Amino acid sequence: MNQMETQAEAAGTRVVEGWTGRLFEDFTVGDLYYHPFGKTVTESDNQSFTLMTQNVAKTHVDSNFAAGTEFGRPLVNSTFTLALVTGQSTIDLSMNVFANMGWDEVRMPNPVYEGDTIYSRSKVLAVRESKSRPNLGLVTVATEGFNQDGAIVISYRRTFMVYRQGFLPSVESSRPDESSLPDVEGAR
Repeated sequence: MNQMETQAEAAGTRVVEGWTGRLFEDFTVGDLYYHPFGKTVTESDNQSFTLMTQNVAKTHVDSNFAAGTEFGRPLVNSTFTLALVTGQSTIDLSMNVFANMGWDEVRMPNPVYEGDTIYSRSKVLAVRESKSRPNLGLVTVATEGFNQDGAIVISYRRTFMVYRQGFLPSVESSRPDESSLPDVEGAR
């Protein structure tokens, strides 16, 4: 316990650390995670991502063109969907990632439209120690993104290297003294 934590506890406050993510030893084959965050995809999300990545497909940025397709409206950029669902999974899978090794078998069975809300889930398929880096392990997952109606819009396998217990790099940062916070108003 550091000096500020000791002072906080003396003042009737305890410092509670936030979620710090899983390490290699925390993964078990067969575990299924429903990731907690959903995201409603906006026109701005689709347009910005498409333009930032210099994707020239008219179906993402030209509503008039998209109206003439079988979809009748703009499709969300598929690489945005991949990035979004990967990002949603980070809280459960790869907060402590060393490196992504790759995405395999990426499939888009249903379109994503502006206004859809995307959720995701992942299942642990394999875990193994790294042969070349004893401080890391490899985890392979199957991830699916689905919309508000439960339709799968993306699926893929992803393998990443994650730190093992005792090897996560530590970060030292300064915290302000807790004395600037108000006193508690009453005991429970």
